[in-house]
Amino acid sequence: MGNTNSTTRTVLVIIRWFVGLLFIFSGLIKANDPLGLSYKMQEFFEVWGWTGLHGYTLALAFIMNVFEILAGVAVIIGWRMKLFSWLLLLLIIFFTFLTGYALFSGKIKTCGCFGDCLPLTPAQSFGKDLLLLLLILVLMGSLNRIRSFFRPGAAIVLLLIVVITATAGQLYVLRHLPFIDCLPYKKGNNIVEQMKMPEGAIPDSSTILFTYKKAGKETSFDQEHFPADFDSTYEYVGRKDKLIRKGNGLQPKIIDFSLQGLGGTDTTTAIFAQTALYILVLAKDMVHTEEWRPAFEKILAVTQQKHMTLILVTADANKAVTLFKNIPIVKCDATVLKTAARVTPSFFLMQQATVIGKFSYVDADKLIGQLK
Repeated sequence: MGNTNSTTRTVLVIIRWFVGLLFIFSGLIKANDPLGLSYKMQEFFEVWGWTGLHGYTLALAFIMNVFEILAGVAVIIGWRMKLFSWLLLLLIIFFTFLTGYALFSGKIKTCGCFGDCLPLTPAQSFGKDLLLLLLILVLMGSLNRIRSFFRPGAAIVLLLIVVITATAGQLYVLRHLPFIDCLPYKKGNNIVEQMKMPEGAIPDSSTILFTYKKAGKETSFDQEHFPADFDSTYEYVGRKDKLIRKGNGLQPKIIDFSLQGLGGTDTTTAIFAQTALYILVLAKDMVHTEEWRPAFEKILAVTQQKHMTLILVTADANKAVTLFKNIPIVKCDATVLKTAARVTPSFFLMQQATVIGKFSYVDADKLIGQLK
């Protein structure tokens, strides 16, 4: 009987460590880039038609990341297991619903469970959550066998440190860029190379299906099978794409990156053709320019002194033209910019299409030091 109890306690400790470490890892990797999780939440809300919640996604992401890390530590040390087991159960049911929706609806390509650093397919995410759900249920059924490793006072101090550290870390990256950059625009990457179709990629194969009406009856056909008697008596109704063969889902890491002049001319190739070092200033919008303009002016002065090209890239070009005179301004899609630059603005030190350095405006002095 004693050996059985000992084995059960050992198994429970292993489960607690596994569940706790997985939640800590999940929370930390998303806390590295809370804006990334915020954008993923917005993607779900757009699919459901809940766009009114977009303004709250960053706060939700921030709180969720802190809670995941906190709950993971609490489960490992065995503190207030009844409370945290219930909270984790509710959270994992919610996660399982999200990953299940992503898997079975096909409307969401990744759930963002481990952020951009470790992208999982919907099937992998759903399987992970089902396993966690099972393990949490095992813990809930064994609460009377679990004892805390810490005294209450020590546990509270430890968890308070966890909350403060997770909060401070997220506040830092929201101003200084993520500690670990897992985006395709990270330092050392060539943007053009990231836009290429990966080796082994098989795209979806589809055809256009036309619908026409004749004599009150609708008929559909593709462009290779028009009716033999097709003439002006056929009344056009509509068209849609019909999937013939599903591809393997592999896509370029960067999609739709394009830099356009104020007149709409594509200038991407011309900008990337520069052999000398130059700077791209990525600013999704022209909001709060008074906060970052001093850093911008400081870097602009250094680039002018060194005869370097500095280009402002924004989705709000009309306003940018009125605020910034005598500097090149190009347009870029807002979604692309918020993916490439988590802080507005971010300074990209470039050589042709390769990112040599990437800096938040808060760290302008670091960029200036690299230029000298």
